Amino acid sequence: MSINAELSDLIDSKFREFKEGTIVNGTIIDIRPQVVLVDIGYKSEGAIPSAEFEDEEIEVGDGVEVLLMKLEDDNGMVVLSKEKAAHKQNWEKIVKVYEDGGLVKGKVKSVVKGGLMVNVGVEAFLPGSQVDIIPPKDLSEYVGKIFEFKIVKVNDERKNIVLSRREVIEAERAEMRQQFLQTVTIGDKVEGLVKNITDFGAFVDLQGMDGLLHITDMSWGRISHPSEMLHIGQSLEVQILDVDREKERVSLGIKQMQDNPWADIEAKYPISQNVKGKVTKLLPYGAFIELERGVEGLVHVSELSWVKRITRPSDVLEIGQEIEAVVLGISIEEQKISLGVRQLDENPWDAIEARYPIGQRITGAVRNLTTYGAFVGLEEGIDGMIHVSDLSWTRKINHPSEVLKKGDEVEAVVLSIDKENQRVSLGVKQAENDPWSDIDDKFKVGDLVKGQVAKIASFGAFVNLQDDIDGLIHISQLSEDHVERVKDVLKVGDDVEARVIKVDKVERRIGLSIKAVEYSEDELKKESQSFETLKPSSEMVGLEQAFNLASSGEEWSPSED
Repeated sequence: MSINAELSDLIDSKFREFKEGTIVNGTIIDIRPQVVLVDIGYKSEGAIPSAEFEDEEIEVGDGVEVLLMKLEDDNGMVVLSKEKAAHKQNWEKIVKVYEDGGLVKGKVKSVVKGGLMVNVGVEAFLPGSQVDIIPPKDLSEYVGKIFEFKIVKVNDERKNIVLSRREVIEAERAEMRQQFLQTVTIGDKVEGLVKNITDFGAFVDLQGMDGLLHITDMSWGRISHPSEMLHIGQSLEVQILDVDREKERVSLGIKQMQDNPWADIEAKYPISQNVKGKVTKLLPYGAFIELERGVEGLVHVSELSWVKRITRPSDVLEIGQEIEAVVLGISIEEQKISLGVRQLDENPWDAIEARYPIGQRITGAVRNLTTYGAFVGLEEGIDGMIHVSDLSWTRKINHPSEVLKKGDEVEAVVLSIDKENQRVSLGVKQAENDPWSDIDDKFKVGDLVKGQVAKIASFGAFVNLQDDIDGLIHISQLSEDHVERVKDVLKVGDDVEARVIKVDKVERRIGLSIKAVEYSEDELKKESQSFETLKPSSEMVGLEQAFNLASSGEEWSPSED
């Protein structure tokens, strides 16, 4: 073999040591603006883009590890990559860490759909659900920060890596939780962070251990919801009330670190004592008054005024208002204090009988009308009631609006007082003499009387006589001829002359007759006897029934058919 052939074989054997896809050592031989030239000992050098050396200070002669991608390109130069060499090395490290179950450090690069991209030597994906124990609302807060991660998935073919920071945190918390449970004792005071708030309490993070702070253990006073005292992320000191190491549960308390204000409550707030406090809550049934921190009393709506009809406490009170009240009762077991505001003033009903003795005449304005009577103002907050039956001695009044309206000034007499139920009964008719008391002197059977038709019913007509007394002309007493309908003969307002054929002082009833006006004494006597024995039939009713129907309110007016 010639020397040239031997030399050629030697060179070929040396170059055969270079294999594409492997990492080789090289030396920087030139640094240019766009590329860096690297000699790997091959027959030609390789060019690497300057961007792959970004953030690095390099000089000619520096050694560098590169990936041999291609021995010769179209220009006969070696194709190299520093980044891909690092990626290959890092990938192998990542796979080794994944197989060993270890952790890897990385820097969050950017927010992507569904999570974050992290540089752990190679690009890896961190799902949003794996960022923290509680998925964060704003993932951008993590960009640029360095954390430790657990590798949960590696796809060698696609070169995909999935990370979890949550598993790292949970593992740390599990270790801290065990350490906490082993060392903590009941009565200890520890610092915590409010993690979550519910209707029944709050969960507090105690160095990896979640403790429950129940709403009943937050304050000696009344609170409706934990959010009134706490907010998520709040740092606070709590006391250990109970520890269940087997179930890993811890019960916490705040109020236990303070003296129980209810311990000597009866000594501090004796019955009948005047107290001052601030309105903290208004409800339909009453107002809560804070007397001191952890102690509230309730003023029921009925205890706000002796005389004013207060429907809702919010009509007279407002949140934050400072008020004075009187202690009415205390229940230590239920931690309740009953308060009253009206007890600060004298009860106007205590001396009501002295101010309004029975039989006294009063004058007042009508404040309200109901179906059963009228309310008349006596003084601020105190009304007297005139029952509909006490409006007139003579008239049958079905509704007080027939004779009264709101605002009318009326004169009445005090009939009775019920202090317990706070009622004063008044009468209008009692202010005048009863015209029926001497009815025998005014009307006798056989008298000829004149009056005006006041009301018409199917069974007869009522005529208004002297002293506002009504007499009834039964349909059978209108005419000698048969009368089918009363309204065919009479109408309201007609002046009539009639003869008295019946006077009933006990029942307060007077019977009249038009057809008996011209009767003789014997004829009148006979008609009166006939009228007394009149029985109800399909076409007419007797006098007794007529008055009963009149009492029921049956009547006919000209507007009716």
